Amino acid sequence: MLKGRNLISPDDLSVSDIYELMELAQDIVKSPNKYSHFCDGKLLGTLFFEPSTRTRLSFEAAMLRLGGEVIGFSEALSSSTAKGESLTDTIRTVGCYADIIAMRHPNEGAATLAKEKTLVPLINAGDGGHFHPTQTLTDLLTIIETKKTFENLTIGFCGDLKFGRTVHSLLKTMNKFSGNKFILISPEELKIPRYVKETEFKGDSSKYREVERLESVIGDLDILYMTRVQKERFFNEADYIRLRDSYILTEKKMKLAKDDMIVLHPLPRVNEISVEVDNDKRAKYFDQVKYGMYARMALISKLLGVEENA
Repeated sequence: MLKGRNLISPDDLSVSDIYELMELAQDIVKSPNKYSHFCDGKLLGTLFFEPSTRTRLSFEAAMLRLGGEVIGFSEALSSSTAKGESLTDTIRTVGCYADIIAMRHPNEGAATLAKEKTLVPLINAGDGGHFHPTQTLTDLLTIIETKKTFENLTIGFCGDLKFGRTVHSLLKTMNKFSGNKFILISPEELKIPRYVKETEFKGDSSKYREVERLESVIGDLDILYMTRVQKERFFNEADYIRLRDSYILTEKKMKLAKDDMIVLHPLPRVNEISVEVDNDKRAKYFDQVKYGMYARMALISKLLGVEENA
């Protein structure tokens, strides 16, 4: 039962919760028109304290396609925060107008603070480098639609594993399912944080390995999750120049991969996936965009409990 709950981190969803959401999302994918009046008369408040394109528009499109409406703002300067209003006062105020809130904030832990004062279900749409649980739902729907399972998969995370909140969220979630193994592909400077490994793997080195070169492991992967290697994360520009090409996915590297491997990316892309890869049937990152809308439609419906009366 998800009605009335908040979604702040991947830990808020059990395996059964995930399957419940995926079952609804997959039905929405098949028959979206069936759900076009689920949220008639409902309001979504979108509180985006930092810029966003995909996530904000995906939430708005999801609510509109459910028959609901949207209010909110797309940057902090267009809210009363610019006048000094506290986050908790903003949340309580918007909760007087909206039936559900989606919030993105640049500060880690902001969503955890906000949930203590919210009057309506609150969805974390990203809080700093912490968590991005609805991107994880997007990733999960893409995986279940293409791989047909969440189990016994080898998943490669490539690029910025230190600061990537989407990486941390998806790894934490996929680790809940049996038989999954993880290959962590990054330069030394951007390795996944020790606390993530200690929390998720608890010293079990059989569940993961760390490498620096994508070519050495791409043939082992069922899923390749790409992220951007950012020049500004390096103290030494020579190290960045030495390593950067290792983290650009090209057609040549794709020839080393399995025929049924899929490539995911949370977007926006800069240069870490060559445009020549876009035409490869295994490239699923633009499919992710549409799946993200369907996943959020399912989440909004479940948190509001509207499907119970359908």
